[in-house]
Amino acid sequence: MEQLFIIFFSVVVINNFILAKFLGLCPFFGVSRELKSATSMGLAVIFVMTIASIVTWFINRYVLIAYQVEFLQTIVFILVIAALVQLVELFIAKTSPMLQRVLGIYLPLITTNCAVLGVCLLNIKDDYNLIETIIHGLGAGLGFTLAICIMAGIRERLSVCRVPPSMQGFPLSFVIGCLMALSFFGFQGFFTH
Repeated sequence: MEQLFIIFFSVVVINNFILAKFLGLCPFFGVSRELKSATSMGLAVIFVMTIASIVTWFINRYVLIAYQVEFLQTIVFILVIAALVQLVELFIAKTSPMLQRVLGIYLPLITTNCAVLGVCLLNIKDDYNLIETIIHGLGAGLGFTLAICIMAGIRERLSVCRVPPSMQGFPLSFVIGCLMALSFFGFQGFFTH
């Protein structure tokens, strides 16, 4: 149980995919203009990361390793993620058209989010069992959502402030992202003995 907490806390805060591993920066900067869209993107990423972690764990364990074709991991995982996103998009379109309108383009963008592929590959690299894989995928999604929502909240507040023209838009976003990464690095020694 303690190991599961360490995996979860580590991937949410200490080894956050955006702020420590620098994966998923495109949606981090592109979708974080408004808190509503950032939250929608974050929830979709949580779901896809968790499900993709589970599916790729089973495929790796019972297909790729069984047939000794582990070298195909990246290609197979990308295909699995793309298929999962398509299935999720079809399911949401049939069951909740309103949710589909809220998510809009953000759900298909998850297919190209390198953080989703990163979590699947790290599950295999770190040799997690199924429960650890689920916790890692869920925690990675929550960490992604935490970072993108904090960024969106800051950017919304700054949109009503006077900002020098040379710093408006992405320049200020990059400075904010760097400061957020530095603040999260303060947790680096949290689990050292």
